[in-house]
Amino acid sequence: MKVEKQVTSGQLDFTFTRRAVFVGGVQAAIGATVAARMSYIAVADNEKYKLLAESNRVNLTIIPPRRGWFIDRYGKPIATNRADFRVDIIPDRLVRKDETIATLAQLLTLSSDDVDRINRELKQAQGFQPVQVADGLDYERFAAVSVRLPDLPGVSPRQGYSRFYPSGAAVGHLIGYVGTVSAEEYQKNKNPLLITPGFKVGKDGLEKTLEDRLQGEPGAKRTEVTARGKIVRELTTRPDIPGKPVQLTIDIDLHNYAARRLGLESGSVVVFDCLTGDILTMASMPCYDPNSFSDGIGRIEWKMLNSDDHIPMLNKALQGLYPPGSTLKPMAGLAMLKHGVDPEETVTCGGGYRLGNRVFKCLGRHGPVNMATAIMKSCNTYFYSIGRRIGYDNIAPIARELGLGQEFPLPFPSQRYGTVPDSEWKMRKFGQKWTESDTLNAVIGQGYIISSPFQLGLMAARIASGRNLLPEIIKKNRAAPTLLSFPQEHLDVVRKGMDLVVNGAGTAVRSRLQLENIAMAGKTGTAQVRRIEGAQRGQSGAWKYRDHGLFVCFAPVDQPRYGAAVVIEHGMGGARAAAPIAKDVLTFLYDREQAMKSLEALEAGWGGNIEQRMAAKYAAFQGQPADPPPLDPTG
Repeated sequence: MKVEKQVTSGQLDFTFTRRAVFVGGVQAAIGATVAARMSYIAVADNEKYKLLAESNRVNLTIIPPRRGWFIDRYGKPIATNRADFRVDIIPDRLVRKDETIATLAQLLTLSSDDVDRINRELKQAQGFQPVQVADGLDYERFAAVSVRLPDLPGVSPRQGYSRFYPSGAAVGHLIGYVGTVSAEEYQKNKNPLLITPGFKVGKDGLEKTLEDRLQGEPGAKRTEVTARGKIVRELTTRPDIPGKPVQLTIDIDLHNYAARRLGLESGSVVVFDCLTGDILTMASMPCYDPNSFSDGIGRIEWKMLNSDDHIPMLNKALQGLYPPGSTLKPMAGLAMLKHGVDPEETVTCGGGYRLGNRVFKCLGRHGPVNMATAIMKSCNTYFYSIGRRIGYDNIAPIARELGLGQEFPLPFPSQRYGTVPDSEWKMRKFGQKWTESDTLNAVIGQGYIISSPFQLGLMAARIASGRNLLPEIIKKNRAAPTLLSFPQEHLDVVRKGMDLVVNGAGTAVRSRLQLENIAMAGKTGTAQVRRIEGAQRGQSGAWKYRDHGLFVCFAPVDQPRYGAAVVIEHGMGGARAAAPIAKDVLTFLYDREQAMKSLEALEAGWGGNIEQRMAAKYAAFQGQPADPPPLDPTG
């Protein structure tokens, strides 16, 4: 028994020794591996981990570049940047969402609408996409958030710059607005600048189309931080390079006046420099306030804009299309003269013109009229008769030469070019032949022909100057415009007719300028928006069914410097609605004191200026349920 026990014990000792050696070997191998890895890290990967350690100690922050300014032709600001404090939330760093938002609402005095917007945008935002809590903050509220940062993970207070439009809604359609980058926009170009809190890009108007010029180059700031992200000290800063300023041809004082003078109307005012083709104003009202859109528009304000039947989101100067009505009669007169019509030839107006078994009505019984008188009295009968004789295929090219139906390379996201019809167009569009009744309608600016206020203003400026003015919105040195194809004596005939419209016995005598030695020439127009039966006119009833009012003009009569167009939607006629606005706008160019005195009296009856009226309308919408706005309301 003892021998057997000794053998068994020896076997156990041998087994134990073998296992000990194995375990020791494994441990030695692991130790060697760890030592080798540590040596590799310490030597080969030294630089890599040194950089990682440095990045934990040093925080690199991108400084968004300041956008280039927009200035007017005289250097006055149209869109600027103002220093402000802002607070954002970085979604992927947010820990206690509800608690954090409640704390921010208390510290920053956020409205329920603001809180709803923040919650909605947090649901839509990706991890990389900052959500604006508030901007334009005073230092006290900014500091109140900053000192609580250790308890507010994901909250990012910053000092920077925000876009500011001093003229507010007056320049919304002209300049556009800026906004934060969407997730889709970031995916196209994964530039870290795009997701930097406070950085915004152009979303509409010139802000969008001139983005590359306005954006500038970002700066950077290095700061030493603790493990919890608290700033210890600032190390180095590389300043941003601001975007380049853009000088426009716009006269901002004139533009603001035109926008205000439109008052409660829905319409537009366009003024050109007859010497160069520069656009001096392109006002379109009503309009949104680009400051609201750039800051992040609320649901109530969006509902206010979206429910307005005057469509404040539409740039009526470039995108509104209307039958031009009788404003085309001077153009038609030039076409008739070019095709051999004697300007002294008379047509007797008995109140209408018969074509087959249909009578095309005139606006009155004018008796014998020549071309200048027909323009002055806006006699349809004269233009029916002569237009039928020469055919509309001979008139359409003149309309195009004067700018109608044409595309111009302006830096706006979208334009609408209208239609100048002729026999080829109708066959292509409808597969039908052009008829004489089509000619009678088109020659007085009805039927198939439609145009924008911008084009009508250019037409007036080209007739006034006799030159092929090329419209421009960016201020630059340009060659002198070339002459149009019309001889001076033809231009003199239609200009005389337009002079008589205002300063003779024409349709706009009540809009004569009250200025010494300065006279305005023009042509009124009324465009139907629906077919009116019998002798009725669209001068009453629901607003959306009333006739449009149009007026084209130039001044001074003897040496034209300014050409303009005013279009008032459903304004019940050019003489009543459009011509008085044109009168005041041109008066502003020569006597600002007189023009402003008249405007202030009008605004008192309208309920205040643009800003005051919009604030009152917004207040009326407070408390009403509102649908959330889309990510990009202008899209």
